[in-house]
Amino acid sequence: MSSGWIGAVLLLLIAVPCFVTLPWSVQYFDEPVKGGVTGVMDVVRPPSLAEPFGSDELERSLLWRSLLGGVISLGIGMSAATIAGLIGVSWGAIAGYAGGRVDSVMMRVVDVMLSLPYVLLVVLLNIALQPAVHAGLEIMLAGDMAKLLADVVTLLLAIGGVSWLTMARVVRGQVLSLRSQPFIEAARALGVSPLRIVAVHVLPNLVGVIVVYMTLTVPIAILQESFLSFLGIGVQAPLPSWGNLANDGVTQLVRPLGQMQWWLILFPCALLGLTLMALNFLGDALRDKFDPKRDVKS
Repeated sequence: MSSGWIGAVLLLLIAVPCFVTLPWSVQYFDEPVKGGVTGVMDVVRPPSLAEPFGSDELERSLLWRSLLGGVISLGIGMSAATIAGLIGVSWGAIAGYAGGRVDSVMMRVVDVMLSLPYVLLVVLLNIALQPAVHAGLEIMLAGDMAKLLADVVTLLLAIGGVSWLTMARVVRGQVLSLRSQPFIEAARALGVSPLRIVAVHVLPNLVGVIVVYMTLTVPIAILQESFLSFLGIGVQAPLPSWGNLANDGVTQLVRPLGQMQWWLILFPCALLGLTLMALNFLGDALRDKFDPKRDVKS
């Protein structure tokens, strides 16, 4: 079995349970396990048949929290990758096809943004977008749920808003090589508008590149979300993500071996690591499949 199939099967084994159980994980993620008491500290249960992942120090089921955390982490990763793809492809295609001063100005913007620290850009976007997103969600939702969802939506917008830069440079380079091809010259000679040329003749020839880079952007976005949540500037409690669950489990590393509640860090980190590995396997397989030099090499 190739690495691509291994990645696809592994991703399905993790993602499908997370999304299928969403109605239940939303209901139970912040509730104590059966027989537990809400708000009781330092009451933990190790993994068992009743609770396969054990419970945390608030006696909440780590299984339900990991499942919901998977939905949030995967959702942020896929949404951020989609936003990054839309912005990056549009920016790169316009810059590459227009050329000249337009290309120079647009790519200097990309260079400036790439020179800035990533975390700083995310934090600035997070601060700028938070009030507007929160206000919009308050119209549809009430209470704390609007605030919690605002944190998630703002984070995915912030990650997507700074993850498109590499995509833009790759697409721009591909468009520069395509715009001098005979079929593009023929379209120009027939009076086809530049917008139609880009949409109908250029972008379809970039599908392979776009699919590969978006597939590789998803694990990067998930890792960035986990890193930011680990630092405490991502998904906020009580909503779980694999990043903040791992952050909660890190406190166990300073405890003596006999007192360590190892399941609090093992399961979130294992799910995150396996998902990132599966997505990278899948991205590498797609890259090999769409490689234009593949037939020549073989």
